[in-house]
Amino acid sequence: MTPFKLQIITPEKTVFDGDAEQVIVRTTVGDVGILKGHEPYCAALGIGQMRIMQNGEFRRAATSGGIIKVSKEMTTILVQTCEWSDEIDVERANAAKVAAEERIKAAKSDKEMLLAEAKLKRALNRIDTSNFN
Repeated sequence: MTPFKLQIITPEKTVFDGDAEQVIVRTTVGDVGILKGHEPYCAALGIGQMRIMQNGEFRRAATSGGIIKVSKEMTTILVQTCEWSDEIDVERANAAKVAAEERIKAAKSDKEMLLAEAKLKRALNRIDTSNFN
């Protein structure tokens, strides 16, 4: 596959800046794959896994919330969080899962419930992604 320029940026740092052969992201309406020459495209990203192919092999990351923008020159992914599968602290993710489950049980309003459910989804996504080391 022909590589293209890819940047992945979080509020804290640039996570990736280089060439990729393919990227697959979780949009709010499903997974989308990007190859070189993709039509200009923009979409909101949800909580999910991102996969980047380099040298014929995928590397996975847990991501949450953001946007993908594809142009002829490059693909840019701006996300709130991005953790490579081999960098995820599984103990911390499991603790976050337990805490989120407790928050769900203790929720007294719809707002508290939605926040706790989002925290649970992020924790489960991190745990699931960590299995791809």
